[in-house]
Amino acid sequence: MLQRKLAIVCTHPIQYSAPVFRALASLEQIDLRVFYTWSQAANGAFDAGFGAHVKWDISLLDGYDHQFVNNSAKHPGLHHFGGLETPTLAREIESWEPDAVLIYTWNSQSHLQALRHFKGRIPVLFRGDSTLLDSRPWWRKLMRRAFLTWVYAHVDVAIAVGTNNRKYFAWCGLPEHRIALAPHSVDTVRFGAESERHERLAAEWRRQLGIEPDAIVVLFAGKLQSKKNPHLLLDAFARCGDGAHLVFVGNGALEAEIRAGARGIGNVHFMPFQNQSAMPAVYRLGDVFVLPSQGPEETWGLALNEAMASGRPVVASSMVGGACDLIRQDRNGWVFDSGDAIALEGVLRDAVARGRSGLHAMGQVARTESSRWSTEESARRICEAVLACTGA
Repeated sequence: MLQRKLAIVCTHPIQYSAPVFRALASLEQIDLRVFYTWSQAANGAFDAGFGAHVKWDISLLDGYDHQFVNNSAKHPGLHHFGGLETPTLAREIESWEPDAVLIYTWNSQSHLQALRHFKGRIPVLFRGDSTLLDSRPWWRKLMRRAFLTWVYAHVDVAIAVGTNNRKYFAWCGLPEHRIALAPHSVDTVRFGAESERHERLAAEWRRQLGIEPDAIVVLFAGKLQSKKNPHLLLDAFARCGDGAHLVFVGNGALEAEIRAGARGIGNVHFMPFQNQSAMPAVYRLGDVFVLPSQGPEETWGLALNEAMASGRPVVASSMVGGACDLIRQDRNGWVFDSGDAIALEGVLRDAVARGRSGLHAMGQVARTESSRWSTEESARRICEAVLACTGA
């Protein structure tokens, strides 16, 4: 069987990408090496959303070949264009002699230079998840489109993560035959495994929070920041109630405001940030998961994938990029108009009226749907794109 050498350029180890890299490395058709460009993040990185240095407690480097390229930027990080500066990147990749290169994101000096360098030398594939959901003034749209058309002229094949991302690539001037699809994914096996153990831990958390065993729990898990719009969920829940409980899991800039707003409402609880190994239990703490984001740049919402793989129905606003692909209305969840507290209240009332058994039945549908968005499926589709553009 013909094997293709694939170099991947990625900023740093990410909990969503590492399982895909492992799955790619396990395929007979692919010889993989990942080149990480933010060398300072080898042992974790500062997360502005959580306001803390975060190091995940699951392995992100096992199971695939990788190397860290020295980042010589004076102010390293992803918060500005010059935060990744890797003068030796092209040389290190070329010394490995790949058949194709797959570059994740272009909005850093290092990655944009890589796009420009390899275009015309070997096939250049690109992976990103941008959408057109956020509104912008007309003049900014024109400037953005002109610039992005130039950027993607350096890409042979863009690998879209879903419907909204595919539309974005088409808007940027890429014809249909240069857009492939590999679903945005999480490690569905990890979130679906050991369900009984995770359910026991979730039940213990409920007991510690003072939540009755048969009470319905509405769950938010993520960064308490404006982009996620936790205020909207709190407001909608305050008008809904009906004996249900609302649990916020996470920290962030809005934490003090959300806690203050919850006083006097009743049945609102808080848990701090939980690391990756605990997240399958976190999602099982809730009976329904809500992502009320208003953006900007809620390009997908991978928490939806995780909650679905954990066997829970999901609620998302229309500004969540992955909602249109993941959610089957009234079957495995609900989509509501972003910013509409009345609409969200109606969804919560519907969810509560179904009872725990009804919600868990929807959760089984969600778990089945999540299998279409697995790391294995994503790796298989990326492999197909690589083989196609290298003539294999």
